[in-house]
Parts: sequence; structure tokens; C-alpha cells
Amino acid sequence: MTLHDAPLAGVFPHADAARWRKIVEHALKGAAFDQLISKTYDGIAIDPLYARARAPGPRALRANAGRWTILARVDHADLDAANRLALDDLEGGADGLHIVFAGAQGAYGGGLTDDSDEAIAHLFENIRLDYGIPAAIEFSPRAPNAAGAMIRLLDRAHIEPSIARVAFGFDPLGAQALHGFLPTPWQEHAKAFAEQVKSAAKAGLTFGTMTADARVIHAAGGAEAQELGFALAAALCYLRALDDAGTGLETARGLLSFRLAADADEFVGVAKFRALRHLWARVEASCKLTPAPIHIHAETAWRMMTRRDPWGNLLRATLAAFAAAIGGADAVTVLPFTQALGAPDAFARRLARDTQLVLEEEAHIHVVEDPVSGAGGFEALTEALCERAWSVFQEIEAEGGLAAALAKGSLQARVAETAARRARAVARAREAIVGVNQFPDIGEAAVAVLAPYDATRLTALAPADARRSPPLAPRRLAEPFERLRDRSDVRLAEQGVRPRVFLANLGSVAAFTQRANFAKNFFEAGGVEAVNGEEAKSPSAIVAAFRASGAKLACLCGSDADYGRSAEQMARELTEAGARVYLAGRPGELEARLRTAGVAEFIYEGCDMLDVLQRAVKEAA
Repeated sequence: MTLHDAPLAGVFPHADAARWRKIVEHALKGAAFDQLISKTYDGIAIDPLYARARAPGPRALRANAGRWTILARVDHADLDAANRLALDDLEGGADGLHIVFAGAQGAYGGGLTDDSDEAIAHLFENIRLDYGIPAAIEFSPRAPNAAGAMIRLLDRAHIEPSIARVAFGFDPLGAQALHGFLPTPWQEHAKAFAEQVKSAAKAGLTFGTMTADARVIHAAGGAEAQELGFALAAALCYLRALDDAGTGLETARGLLSFRLAADADEFVGVAKFRALRHLWARVEASCKLTPAPIHIHAETAWRMMTRRDPWGNLLRATLAAFAAAIGGADAVTVLPFTQALGAPDAFARRLARDTQLVLEEEAHIHVVEDPVSGAGGFEALTEALCERAWSVFQEIEAEGGLAAALAKGSLQARVAETAARRARAVARAREAIVGVNQFPDIGEAAVAVLAPYDATRLTALAPADARRSPPLAPRRLAEPFERLRDRSDVRLAEQGVRPRVFLANLGSVAAFTQRANFAKNFFEAGGVEAVNGEEAKSPSAIVAAFRASGAKLACLCGSDADYGRSAEQMARELTEAGARVYLAGRPGELEARLRTAGVAEFIYEGCDMLDVLQRAVKEAA
């Protein structure tokens, strides 16, 4: 008998939940089992282990089986560059283009600024729309001519519109959520919106003519159920507008598509995309329609992008793209890793599309449809997310629909409350961002972009008589820490040195190394350069090293035993030498004595890192 013939499964004892629980409790050494249970911002509990689903839910399948569509962003304001980059992306493996104008939800400090007929023709020069290359055009109030210009371009080129896969994605309520205005009250605007959609459909452009785009909720810090509830409410508003304008629901739903953000939370991300299909099928059934496949466009999330250590964005984008693909997205746009810095160059764009090409052509993750079907954890999370999102949707409907909820500002207030909780988690590094609040690289080299980030591209001017509502404010989670790092860079440029903290190491190297490394990462996340003290034999040697470092801050680093022996004396001497003294670790019973000795702050995992660093930067100036 060979190894391959051996019944290996019979060699090991049968595993069951009770046996696993016993092993886990032994490993916890008396700690509460509940610490292994995490919760999403919607309050959904995620257990550490799930049994296989006994009754798997409905399959969450793409509208078309097989590969998803790889889209490349086109957002450079220079039309020559935009056209050249678009052609490079298509030749390099992208299936289609994602056209972003300034003022669109996905502008992110970039975006096209000219929507004239000539500009649209220049943008699509040598791009074979007659081959069916997908072109998803984001709706923007700053590009009112884009749809008409595109229709006229196809007409001049004698391209049959039904062949061209151009999606206009009309989305006035998404724009209202972002910018805080509608040109006219929704009752009036809905009629104009319906006529726009009907006009495009009459011209033969029925692919994604209108889009329920919920990325604004995600970018503003909202939770997954809020994002899904917004998408459902927007889509239903649009169906009602088309129905009131004489377009039947059956025809109207065929003009609709959805767009969601995908972030690095893989498990919740997969569940979110699966949940949208289940939820929309429920809406269709409520409308007496037989559920039909929907088209979902995913874009890797803006809020997870960083300007600091942007290389980490590659890992986050890979996780996000994987989650979207596994969750059944029909098209995916990966933000280039330098998007938060400015207009990405050809290299950054290549990495963005290659991320998806590797997942498709090498990992083959598209081969199995809905691969998590039947997996206990994913089925449970999908079901729980459906329940939460349906409650959010019903809440919006009870307020009179999405337009009314936006006008009241109630939806924005709920998103803001979630965003505040998320910001607190980031400030305490409970929501870790590698390269920002975890493992920062204070000496990182600059990364090139074609043009700088332009905040004016985010905005849209409201007409004088517009109906205003509170806007949602998209923001990246890393921004508060990045502002501190920016101040440090200014200090370095002006004075040749960053703010500094001296790490006063107590005891042996083995005793202080762990907390010294923690302190270094902690302070450098705020741009305060850590000067690591050597193993010192006496307090006087530590004080001398502090004076030589040029730092105004000092942080005691050592074991609990060393703190008990020498932290008080060391804190007194460093304070007398002019230092503002910190201590790495929880002080426990020593806190009162250490504070009396001069320790001003204690830093430890879970403390308000951002708050401490904001004060530290001021003290170190």
C-alpha cells in the first residue's frame, strides 16, 4: 500500500464542534470565548467557526456566466493623455473603460472636465466601440452634455447603438447624496430623469442606462447594510419614475444597473455582493415581476486608499477585487494604487488591470459560479446582511422614499453616526491600516503621478434655485493620520529635522525590544521620528542620550518588572532634563506614582492613538 492508497481520513479522530470548542477554551487560558466573536458596523456577529449550511440560500450568479468584465478608469483631464492611456489599457488586457468626469461619485480628485462633442470624439478616437467594448460613463452634474455627445458620436461613426455597450448610468439621487442638491424637487426632476433615460433607450442604448450607485455611502463611512439599503431605495425610485412616465416595470428594470464599493474586508464584501442579488429579487417579486439577473459593477473602495505607503493599496485592492469577483460582480474597476495622490501613470494603471488579469487568467476564480454557496459562514453572513439591509430599506421607504430621506437629512445623519464609530476605531487602530496607523514608513520615497490630486474636481455648483440637502462627505480613513505626517514633512523641509521622540529603553535588549518597536510604530504613525536609545546601564547615560538626540519627547520602554524597579526615577530625571515623558504599556497599580514622577501619557494597544499623537506633534514642535 502506498501513501496515496492509505485512508488518511481514518487516521485522525473525527472532528466536531464540541472537540474544537474544548481545544479553543484551553488555548484561551480562561479568557472569554466572546473575544473571538467580531461584529460588523451593522451589529452582525461573526463567529470564529461555522458548520456547513444545511439549507444553502439561492445562488448569487452573474448576469452572464464566466468571466467578469475588467474595466479601466479614464479620468485624466488632458484628453490626449486620457485617450493614450485608455488605448494602452485596452491593449494591455482591459475589457472596457470606466469614464469618470469631474463631479462624479468616483472623481476622487481627478476626472474629465470637458464634455463637448469634440472632447468626447477625441476621447474615443481609435477605440472600436463597434466591437462592443464596454464603456461605463459615470453620471456627473458637471457633464450634462456627455450622453448626447456620445449618442451623436455613435451616429456619426454609423455604429449600431445596440452593438455598442455604452452605459450612461443616469443617477440623480446619487449625485444629490454626494453634492447636497437637486436642480428641482424630485417630483419634477423625476420627469426629466425619466425622459433622459427613455431618450437614451429609444436611441438603442439600453445597457446600464440608469444606475443605483451606492459608493457614496461607503465612501462617507457607512456600513454595508446602509450601502445596500441606499442602492435598493435608489433603484426603486428610478423604477417608479420610469413607470410614472409610461415605461412599464418590465422594460424599466432592464435599463437598470447597480454599483457598489468593494473593500479589503473580504468576508463581508463577498456577502454584500451576494446579498444585493437576493434583495433585489425580493423587490422584483414585490413588484409582481419574475426575478431576473442584474448587472453589478464593483469598484475598489476609495475610503481604504492611502497616500502614505501607497504600495499597501495593491494588497487592499487585490482583496477587494477578489471579494467582488467571488461575490458575483459582473464588472470590476480597480483603483490604481496611486489614485489618492493624483492622476495615475501607466505603471499604476498596469498594476490595476493586472490585479484582475491574474485573478482571472492564473487563479481562475471565475470558473466556479457562486463558489461560497453552502459555506456556513458566508451563507449566515449573507442572510444576516440581507435582514439588516432590508430594515434600512424599509426605514427609507417609511420616510417617503430615498428622495424624501435625503431631503430630510435623516439618512445622512445615520451614515454620519456610523462613520463616527468607524473613525474612532481607526483612531485607536482597532481598524488597522497598514502603512498608516500600523507599521508606518516615515522615510518612504515619493511615488510619481501624472498630475496632482485636485480637490476642485470633487465638487459641483448648485443652481441658484436648487433644492438643497445635507451632502455626504466621502473621506479616506487614513486622512487624520496623513495630516499629521504632512505636518512632519513640512517641519523636515523647513528645519531639516522631523519632530522627535527619544525611546528611553530600560533593562536588557530582550526586555525592552517589544515595547520599543511598538512605541516606534506608534509615534511614527503621526510623523514623530523615533530615536532609539541603546541599552543603557545607568539613568545618567539615558538622560545624556536624550539630550544628545535633540528630542523634546521621551518614551520609557521596558518590561513591567523594569518599570517597577526604575521607571519612577527615570521619569523624574527625564522630566528634569526637559522631556515630556510617555510610557509604553498600561501602568496598572503604578499609574499614580508614575504620573507624580512626571509621566504625562501612557501608550498601549487600544488607546486613542490619534488623540495622543495630535498632542505629541504640538509638544514636539
